[in-house]
Amino acid sequence: MTFNEGARLDSSRVRTSRGGRGVAVGGGLGVLALVVLSQLLGIDLTALGDGLSQGSATSEATSAVEGCETGADANQDVSCRVVGALNSLDAYWAQALPAAGKEFVQPGAEIFEVSVQTGCGNATSAVGPFYCPADQSMYIDTGFYDDLRTRFGSSGGPLAEMYVVAHEYGHHIEQITGLMDQADRTGTGPGSDSVRIELTADCLAGMWARNASTVPDPVSGVPFLQPLTPEEIADALSAAAAVGDDRIQEQATGTVSPEAWTHGSSEQRQQWFLVGFEGGTLDDCNALAAESL
Repeated sequence: MTFNEGARLDSSRVRTSRGGRGVAVGGGLGVLALVVLSQLLGIDLTALGDGLSQGSATSEATSAVEGCETGADANQDVSCRVVGALNSLDAYWAQALPAAGKEFVQPGAEIFEVSVQTGCGNATSAVGPFYCPADQSMYIDTGFYDDLRTRFGSSGGPLAEMYVVAHEYGHHIEQITGLMDQADRTGTGPGSDSVRIELTADCLAGMWARNASTVPDPVSGVPFLQPLTPEEIADALSAAAAVGDDRIQEQATGTVSPEAWTHGSSEQRQQWFLVGFEGGTLDDCNALAAESL
């Protein structure tokens, strides 16, 4: 997905920080808390190790992302691409939620390296991008994009990166519309609420992707993004598949255990992204209410 070069970006929208390397990572939130927070991410944190801690962490002061002024910057720089994706998501959901009778509240957003302090506790880059309901903020470690390709087998590409941002933004939409509170996120398995809340976020990401090329920058009136190509859609679907529970389990252990799923299979994640992308509404994307997944 390519940004229109003339689109104007609001770089003050996204904070950036770099944590200290001495962050405590041992004896963190415990297995149960890791499982619960895993349900808010695109990957299983319990399989990645103890990257969260309630101990002390050092973090440099946050500041606005710099040097991200236009769509041309977003085409060249990964942090600017996050800024551009957030700007586009803000503009889309600020229209789509009120049109559906829902109130829109903008999420916070921070790009971090090494570690970060959040309302959900301290986190290291081991957890990848995530959404924290306690402070209604998204935390994006752009180093995860390399993991998508080299560790999880995604084809990569700009839309794959923006799919990750849109998925975490989807969790915010779930939070402010009450879906997150309706879910019992303590269970596991292919039909669990844990899986359903992740598939809903994938579907909401698809809704944005379908409309992204028509959402204008409020300042210039130029759409943030150019129309999607088939190759870019394939990249987004590749990213969705790469973080499927079955794919991760098979890579880690050589076996697949559906009873332990918390995010859904690769096929499910692609399927629900396409539900949103092919015209799904907020109601269509509510996997909590779906009879089958």
